[in-house]
Amino acid sequence: MKLAYTTLACPKWDIDTIIAKTKAYGFDAVDFRGYLGENDIPKRPEFSAKRKDTARKFADGGVPVIGFSSSACLTKGSAALEEIRAYLPVCTAFGARFLRIYGGTLAGLSRTEAVKVAARCCRPAADMAGDSGVTLLIETHDEWVDTPLLRSLMEAIDSPAVGVLWDVHHPYRFADELPRKTWMALGQWIKNTHWKDSQAGKGHHDYTLCLMGKGDLPLRDIYRQLVNGGYDGPCTLEWEKRWVPQLDEPEVALPQYVEFMKKLAGDSHR
Repeated sequence: MKLAYTTLACPKWDIDTIIAKTKAYGFDAVDFRGYLGENDIPKRPEFSAKRKDTARKFADGGVPVIGFSSSACLTKGSAALEEIRAYLPVCTAFGARFLRIYGGTLAGLSRTEAVKVAARCCRPAADMAGDSGVTLLIETHDEWVDTPLLRSLMEAIDSPAVGVLWDVHHPYRFADELPRKTWMALGQWIKNTHWKDSQAGKGHHDYTLCLMGKGDLPLRDIYRQLVNGGYDGPCTLEWEKRWVPQLDEPEVALPQYVEFMKKLAGDSHR
Protein backbone atom coordinates (compact mmCIF):
# COMPACT_ATOMS: atom_id res chain seq x y z
CA MET A 1 0.00 0.00 0.00
CA LYS A 2 1.45 3.35 -1.10
CA LEU A 3 0.18 6.36 0.87
CA ALA A 4 0.08 9.88 -0.55
CA TYR A 5 -1.80 13.10 0.12
CA THR A 6 -2.75 16.16 -1.88
CA THR A 7 -1.61 19.63 -0.93
CA LEU A 8 -5.22 20.69 -0.41
CA ALA A 9 -4.48 19.46 3.10
CA CYS A 10 -1.73 21.99 3.78
CA PRO A 11 -2.42 25.32 2.01
CA LYS A 12 0.04 27.19 4.27
CA TRP A 13 3.02 24.84 4.00
CA ASP A 14 6.04 25.82 1.93
CA ILE A 15 8.19 23.37 -0.04
CA ASP A 16 10.59 22.61 2.81
CA THR A 17 7.73 21.93 5.20
CA ILE A 18 5.98 19.66 2.72
CA ILE A 19 9.13 17.59 2.26
CA ALA A 20 9.80 17.36 6.01
CA LYS A 21 6.23 16.52 7.02
CA THR A 22 5.75 13.96 4.23
CA LYS A 23 8.70 11.99 5.58
CA ALA A 24 7.89 12.56 9.25
CA TYR A 25 4.32 11.30 8.92
CA GLY A 26 5.25 8.18 6.95
CA PHE A 27 3.82 9.05 3.53
CA ASP A 28 5.34 7.60 0.39
CA ALA A 29 4.59 10.55 -1.91
CA VAL A 30 2.80 13.85 -2.36
CA ASP A 31 0.33 15.04 -5.03
CA PHE A 32 0.19 18.76 -5.72
CA ARG A 33 -3.20 20.44 -5.83
CA GLY A 34 -2.23 24.06 -5.56
CA TYR A 35 0.53 25.69 -3.55
CA LEU A 36 0.41 28.61 -1.08
CA GLY A 37 -2.93 29.94 -2.27
CA GLU A 38 -2.41 29.43 -6.00
CA ASN A 39 -4.46 26.67 -7.63
CA ASP A 40 -2.79 26.93 -11.01
CA ILE A 41 0.59 25.38 -10.20
CA PRO A 42 2.39 26.40 -13.45
CA LYS A 43 1.89 30.07 -12.45
CA ARG A 44 4.09 29.66 -9.38
CA PRO A 45 7.83 30.31 -9.91
CA GLU A 46 8.64 27.17 -7.93
CA PHE A 47 6.98 25.17 -10.72
CA SER A 48 7.91 27.32 -13.72
CA ALA A 49 11.21 29.24 -13.84
CA LYS A 50 12.55 27.49 -10.72
CA ARG A 51 10.95 24.08 -11.20
CA LYS A 52 14.26 22.25 -11.74
CA ASP A 53 15.50 23.54 -8.40
CA THR A 54 12.23 22.59 -6.70
CA ALA A 55 12.26 19.12 -8.24
CA ARG A 56 15.83 18.67 -7.04
CA LYS A 57 14.74 19.52 -3.50
CA PHE A 58 12.17 16.72 -3.57
CA ALA A 59 14.63 14.27 -5.08
CA ASP A 60 17.32 15.14 -2.53
CA GLY A 61 14.74 14.88 0.25
CA GLY A 62 13.64 11.44 -0.89
CA VAL A 63 10.03 12.50 -1.43
CA PRO A 64 8.46 11.48 -4.77
CA VAL A 65 5.85 13.73 -6.36
CA ILE A 66 3.38 11.20 -7.70
CA GLY A 67 1.16 13.63 -9.56
CA PHE A 68 -0.33 17.04 -10.12
CA SER A 69 -4.04 17.85 -9.96
CA SER A 70 -5.25 20.33 -12.54
CA SER A 71 -8.65 21.95 -13.02
CA ALA A 72 -8.83 21.02 -16.74
CA CYS A 73 -12.36 20.03 -17.80
CA LEU A 74 -12.67 18.07 -21.02
CA THR A 75 -16.05 19.50 -21.98
CA LYS A 76 -14.38 22.96 -22.17
CA GLY A 77 -12.37 21.88 -25.20
CA SER A 78 -9.44 24.11 -26.12
CA ALA A 79 -9.22 25.63 -22.62
CA ALA A 80 -8.65 22.15 -21.19
CA LEU A 81 -5.98 21.40 -23.79
CA GLU A 82 -4.14 24.63 -22.95
CA GLU A 83 -4.15 23.80 -19.24
CA ILE A 84 -2.98 20.23 -19.80
CA ARG A 85 -0.23 21.48 -22.11
CA ALA A 86 0.97 23.85 -19.36
CA TYR A 87 1.06 21.10 -16.74
CA LEU A 88 2.89 18.41 -18.71
CA PRO A 89 6.38 20.00 -18.51
CA VAL A 90 5.86 20.34 -14.75
CA CYS A 91 4.95 16.65 -14.46
CA THR A 92 8.01 15.71 -16.50
CA ALA A 93 10.38 17.84 -14.40
CA PHE A 94 9.21 16.14 -11.21
CA GLY A 95 8.93 12.65 -12.66
CA ALA A 96 5.23 12.71 -11.78
CA ARG A 97 3.26 9.80 -13.23
CA PHE A 98 -0.22 11.33 -13.12
CA LEU A 99 -2.08 14.47 -14.10
CA ARG A 100 -5.62 14.70 -12.74
CA ILE A 101 -8.28 16.16 -15.04
CA TYR A 102 -12.09 16.36 -14.97
CA GLY A 103 -14.72 15.23 -17.40
CA GLY A 104 -16.37 18.61 -16.96
CA THR A 105 -19.96 19.70 -16.54
CA LEU A 106 -22.49 18.45 -19.07
CA ALA A 107 -23.95 21.99 -19.31
CA GLY A 108 -27.10 20.95 -21.14
CA LEU A 109 -25.42 18.27 -23.23
CA SER A 110 -27.03 14.88 -23.48
CA ARG A 111 -25.01 11.97 -22.12
CA THR A 112 -24.12 10.87 -25.65
CA GLU A 113 -23.08 14.39 -26.68
CA ALA A 114 -21.02 14.84 -23.50
CA VAL A 115 -19.06 11.68 -24.19
CA LYS A 116 -18.38 12.78 -27.78
CA VAL A 117 -17.27 16.29 -26.74
CA ALA A 118 -15.05 15.06 -23.89
CA ALA A 119 -13.50 12.27 -25.97
CA ARG A 120 -12.80 14.65 -28.86
CA CYS A 121 -10.88 16.91 -26.47
CA CYS A 122 -9.10 14.11 -24.65
CA ARG A 123 -7.61 12.26 -27.63
CA PRO A 124 -5.03 14.96 -28.53
CA ALA A 125 -4.41 15.51 -24.82
CA ALA A 126 -3.70 11.79 -24.48
CA ASP A 127 -1.21 11.97 -27.33
CA MET A 128 0.61 14.84 -25.63
CA ALA A 129 0.60 13.07 -22.28
CA GLY A 130 1.80 9.81 -23.76
CA ASP A 131 4.73 11.57 -25.42
CA SER A 132 5.63 13.02 -21.99
CA GLY A 133 5.32 9.70 -20.16
CA VAL A 134 2.35 10.99 -18.15
CA THR A 135 -1.04 9.35 -17.59
CA LEU A 136 -4.11 11.60 -17.55
CA LEU A 137 -6.54 10.55 -14.83
CA ILE A 138 -10.22 11.48 -15.12
CA GLU A 139 -11.70 11.80 -11.64
CA THR A 140 -15.08 10.43 -10.55
CA HIS A 141 -16.41 13.94 -10.02
CA ASP A 142 -19.52 16.00 -10.82
CA GLU A 143 -21.76 14.22 -13.35
CA TRP A 144 -18.98 11.69 -13.95
CA VAL A 145 -19.71 10.02 -10.61
CA ASP A 146 -22.17 8.19 -12.86
CA THR A 147 -19.77 5.34 -13.54
CA PRO A 148 -21.57 3.96 -16.62
CA LEU A 149 -21.17 7.44 -18.14
CA LEU A 150 -17.47 7.56 -17.27
CA ARG A 151 -17.01 4.04 -18.59
CA SER A 152 -18.53 5.14 -21.91
CA LEU A 153 -16.02 7.99 -22.04
CA MET A 154 -13.07 5.71 -21.30
CA GLU A 155 -14.17 3.31 -24.04
CA ALA A 156 -14.53 6.20 -26.48
CA ILE A 157 -11.06 7.59 -25.68
CA ASP A 158 -9.43 4.14 -25.74
CA SER A 159 -5.90 5.29 -24.87
CA PRO A 160 -3.27 3.77 -22.55
CA ALA A 161 -2.34 7.34 -21.62
CA VAL A 162 -5.73 7.92 -19.92
CA GLY A 163 -6.94 6.28 -16.73
CA VAL A 164 -9.39 6.89 -13.90
CA LEU A 165 -8.94 8.44 -10.49
CA TRP A 166 -11.51 6.89 -8.17
CA ASP A 167 -12.49 9.36 -5.50
CA VAL A 168 -13.93 6.73 -3.18
CA HIS A 169 -16.25 9.27 -1.57
CA HIS A 170 -18.10 10.61 -4.59
CA PRO A 171 -19.83 7.64 -6.30
CA TYR A 172 -20.95 6.31 -2.92
CA ARG A 173 -22.15 9.64 -1.54
CA PHE A 174 -23.58 11.23 -4.69
CA ALA A 175 -24.66 8.24 -6.78
CA ASP A 176 -25.52 5.79 -3.97
CA GLU A 177 -23.14 3.32 -5.59
CA LEU A 178 -21.57 0.45 -3.69
CA PRO A 179 -17.81 -0.11 -4.09
CA ARG A 180 -18.18 -3.35 -6.03
CA LYS A 181 -20.31 -1.66 -8.69
CA THR A 182 -17.75 1.15 -9.09
CA TRP A 183 -14.94 -1.37 -9.46
CA MET A 184 -16.87 -3.50 -11.95
CA ALA A 185 -17.49 -0.44 -14.10
CA LEU A 186 -14.07 1.23 -13.91
CA GLY A 187 -11.57 -1.10 -12.26
CA GLN A 188 -9.55 -1.81 -15.39
CA TRP A 189 -8.70 1.91 -15.69
CA ILE A 190 -8.23 2.93 -12.02
CA LYS A 191 -4.64 4.12 -11.43
CA ASN A 192 -5.06 6.33 -8.36
CA THR A 193 -7.59 6.75 -5.55
CA HIS A 194 -8.64 9.73 -3.44
CA TRP A 195 -9.69 8.96 0.12
CA LYS A 196 -11.86 10.91 2.52
CA ASP A 197 -14.64 10.17 5.00
CA SER A 198 -17.85 11.99 5.84
CA GLN A 199 -21.01 11.81 7.90
CA ALA A 200 -24.33 11.88 6.07
CA GLY A 201 -26.52 14.93 6.64
CA LYS A 202 -30.28 15.35 6.66
CA GLY A 203 -30.58 15.85 2.92
CA HIS A 204 -30.01 12.98 0.50
CA HIS A 205 -26.54 14.13 -0.55
CA ASP A 206 -25.69 16.39 2.40
CA TYR A 207 -22.55 15.47 4.29
CA THR A 208 -19.91 16.74 6.68
CA LEU A 209 -16.28 15.83 6.10
CA CYS A 210 -14.50 14.21 9.02
CA LEU A 211 -11.37 12.33 10.00
CA MET A 212 -10.96 8.85 8.60
CA GLY A 213 -13.14 6.27 10.32
CA LYS A 214 -15.35 8.90 11.97
CA GLY A 215 -17.92 8.91 9.16
CA ASP A 216 -20.18 6.34 7.52
CA LEU A 217 -18.37 5.55 4.26
CA PRO A 218 -17.71 1.81 3.80
CA LEU A 219 -13.94 2.33 3.81
CA ARG A 220 -13.15 -1.24 4.78
CA ASP A 221 -15.26 -2.58 1.91
CA ILE A 222 -13.61 -0.15 -0.50
CA TYR A 223 -10.14 -1.22 0.56
CA ARG A 224 -10.98 -4.90 0.28
CA GLN A 225 -12.46 -4.33 -3.17
CA LEU A 226 -9.23 -2.70 -4.29
CA VAL A 227 -7.11 -5.52 -2.86
CA ASN A 228 -9.33 -8.21 -4.36
CA GLY A 229 -9.23 -6.42 -7.71
CA GLY A 230 -5.44 -6.40 -7.76
CA TYR A 231 -5.08 -2.63 -7.39
CA ASP A 232 -1.49 -1.59 -6.68
CA GLY A 233 -1.69 2.19 -7.03
CA PRO A 234 -1.59 4.87 -4.34
CA CYS A 235 -4.18 5.57 -1.67
CA THR A 236 -4.17 9.36 -1.64
CA LEU A 237 -5.73 11.40 1.16
CA GLU A 238 -7.69 14.38 -0.15
CA TRP A 239 -8.12 16.41 3.03
CA GLU A 240 -9.96 19.50 1.80
CA LYS A 241 -8.54 21.97 4.29
CA ARG A 242 -8.15 24.63 1.62
CA TRP A 243 -11.85 24.54 0.71
CA VAL A 244 -13.13 23.87 4.26
CA PRO A 245 -10.93 25.89 6.66
CA GLN A 246 -12.71 24.60 9.78
CA LEU A 247 -11.37 21.09 9.19
CA ASP A 248 -8.63 19.81 11.48
CA GLU A 249 -5.14 21.05 10.78
CA PRO A 250 -2.86 18.92 8.58
CA GLU A 251 -0.70 18.16 11.63
CA VAL A 252 -3.73 16.23 12.93
CA ALA A 253 -5.34 14.85 9.78
CA LEU A 254 -2.26 13.56 7.94
CA PRO A 255 -0.75 11.34 10.66
CA GLN A 256 -4.27 10.15 11.57
CA TYR A 257 -4.76 9.02 7.97
CA VAL A 258 -1.51 7.04 7.94
CA GLU A 259 -2.42 5.33 11.21
CA PHE A 260 -5.94 4.56 9.99
CA MET A 261 -4.87 3.16 6.64
CA LYS A 262 -2.17 0.95 8.14
CA LYS A 263 -4.71 -0.48 10.56
CA LEU A 264 -7.18 -0.93 7.72
CA ALA A 265 -4.57 -2.82 5.71
CA GLY A 266 -3.65 -4.98 8.67
CA ASP A 267 -7.27 -5.85 9.43
CA SER A 268 -8.01 -6.62 5.79
CA HIS A 269 -5.20 -9.18 5.56
CA ARG A 270 -6.25 -11.18 8.61
